[in-house]
Amino acid sequence: MKGLLLRLSAVDADAEAAVRVIAYFDELVARQGRPADLVRAAAALAECVAGFERDGAAPLRFSSDGERAGAAVAEPTSVELGEPPGRVWLERPGTPGPLDDLVLERFAIAARVLASAERVTPAPHLADPALVELLLGEQAAAEDRARALVLLGLDATRPVRVIAVGSEDGGDPGAAAVGLLARGGPLPRLHVAVIGGVAAVVSQPRADTVIESLRAALDDRARERSSAGPIRVGVGDAVPGLEVRRSWVQAKLAERFAVAGVEPVVVHGDLGSLTLLAEIPVARLRDSGDVRALDALAARPTGAADVATLEAFCRTGSLRQAALALHRHHSSVATRLAHVEEALGWRLDEPGDRFRARLALLARRLARRG
Repeated sequence: MKGLLLRLSAVDADAEAAVRVIAYFDELVARQGRPADLVRAAAALAECVAGFERDGAAPLRFSSDGERAGAAVAEPTSVELGEPPGRVWLERPGTPGPLDDLVLERFAIAARVLASAERVTPAPHLADPALVELLLGEQAAAEDRARALVLLGLDATRPVRVIAVGSEDGGDPGAAAVGLLARGGPLPRLHVAVIGGVAAVVSQPRADTVIESLRAALDDRARERSSAGPIRVGVGDAVPGLEVRRSWVQAKLAERFAVAGVEPVVVHGDLGSLTLLAEIPVARLRDSGDVRALDALAARPTGAADVATLEAFCRTGSLRQAALALHRHHSSVATRLAHVEEALGWRLDEPGDRFRARLALLARRLARRG
């Protein structure tokens, strides 16, 4: 895991250190390293002996210099992984470090992801992306799709759901998808491939709680102010295995409607007649006068924040609720909305203009992600 070394003693502020810890383990998950790599990295981060033990496997213990640890140096502080069975721990002599709890929590999440991935497929990655692309491809014959389902370990008799994850900062959407799903606890059987700049996640959980888990994970991510970049998530319908491409098309469409930080998860089944907007050619959407006006507003020095405020207001329908969603004082939100009204000539207290603003924002999203 060369290039990932970080020591908490080298980071001054606790808040900054907490963010670095989260980002550190997110990167370990994204790289899909071996369990030994994970333990070495955790030990180097915490600057004490770290350990990882799984059911039926010999414990892994490494000291902060990356060497195998000898006799125990302190009573371990551990966290159980749940499913698959196992635990991780730190052996720190003396007083626990101020971020030991956070290090252990993120260490456990990363270990759980790696252990779950190994149970899905013996390969070091969550799936063979070529098989996922075949499964979701437009031209695949029914027999090829059925073969891909079997090779991916999916049950053709049970519903399959596809999730689309897009990144707004140029980051790897596949890594973002895995890091996000890992926050929900033990990973279900899932497979990831990046197709056309969007991560496709094919999932077949026993209990379909994926939508609630995604929203909870994004809420956790926002509360932690994770250094990971902003992401958008679209969720397709649960469909029979051989119809999985339909769920992928729905997930991609829903992802086009999502707004990172404001409405980051959009479920295709909740869009209803709004999906008709996606049938309008992108060039026509871009040429709309209201879309061009929003683009001009966004290009101003404070325009991006003004448009984000308008998004929040249209989504929540309330000044105070928009302020809560944006973590801003309501007077600040009111000032920005006044800027929007002045720039665009709309009266946002009028139902007709609010509808026009909502429609223009949706058209702009679809135009930008055509």
